[in-house]
Amino acid sequence: MDAFYASVEQRDDPSLRGKPVVVAWRGARSVVCAASYEARKFGVRSAMPAVRAERLCPQAIFVPPDFTRYKAVSRKVREIFARHTDLIEPLSLDEAYLDVTFTKTELPSATATAEAIRTAIREETQLTASAGVAPNKFLAKIASDWNKPDGLFVIRPHQVMAFLAPLPVGRLPGVGKVMESKLEALHIKTVSDLRELPLAELEQRFGRWGRRLHELSLGMDDHPVQPNQLTLQVSSEDTFEHDLTLDELEPHIRRLAEKTWAAHQREVQHGRIARTVVLKLKTADFHTLTRSLTLASPPRSAQELADLACALRSRVERPADSRYRLVGVGLSGFVDQDSFIIQSDLFDNATAHPT
Repeated sequence: MDAFYASVEQRDDPSLRGKPVVVAWRGARSVVCAASYEARKFGVRSAMPAVRAERLCPQAIFVPPDFTRYKAVSRKVREIFARHTDLIEPLSLDEAYLDVTFTKTELPSATATAEAIRTAIREETQLTASAGVAPNKFLAKIASDWNKPDGLFVIRPHQVMAFLAPLPVGRLPGVGKVMESKLEALHIKTVSDLRELPLAELEQRFGRWGRRLHELSLGMDDHPVQPNQLTLQVSSEDTFEHDLTLDELEPHIRRLAEKTWAAHQREVQHGRIARTVVLKLKTADFHTLTRSLTLASPPRSAQELADLACALRSRVERPADSRYRLVGVGLSGFVDQDSFIIQSDLFDNATAHPT
């Protein structure tokens, strides 16, 4: 979806159309959730501090996010996808991979399917979407950004090598700023440069990741679209208006533990339970710290989760007067509930009756 949250706001409030819209709360602790294309012309981007966005675009109209509305639109878009294929892998509320090798329609090609989906989205939601059509996931992802907004870009199999060759290596998935710097030290700036480095040397320098780089440079990616990905972690976090000390965090940890526990209960309904409690902190100078504890038995209540998360503060080895701008409480290490109970029973029996 194109500038999704901002586009929903402009759709629902005609006075915002054609104007620079920033979806964010105002204030020093807020970050930009989305920016309209009119705001992006001034350099405003998602995840940017709201105060910086305001400096870049003083005339921007700030709108607080309304995730209930965004989720409703996302569900409608997902319904449109499902008319064409069941192989849908959501990445977020506004983005997904679709495998359309075989579809529920009689459309003749993946390109025709993408056009039909974009038309339906426009007609049924009054919003626009951009699509990338390619032989695999990572190429489709790159293609989807190529003609934004309201665009379609197709990379056919015979075009893959030529398309990738001039791209900066930073366009490859998993190549962040650190890896980009390492590759630049080897005089590798483009995908074409990357292809010239022998596979053996890439593996020697970067291990298995070196092989992955080599495959990506050749347009190879065999990761399937996964429609039913399991949740790895549920969490809640909050950024404070004023930095707090560790001792002052307890009421916030307990409040967040309640939210995380509610999310965990939805997983329990699907037969999955979490055994690892996670405490996340961000210091006043923006360093992120995490402390975790994996339990023999999962927490039994929101209060127990809160107690454990609060106790994890004792493992934060920083001066007592250190201050924190964010705290989060999470649960991870999900296991199948039935198999966990069986394994626990076996362990208990083996302990009670050693052989």
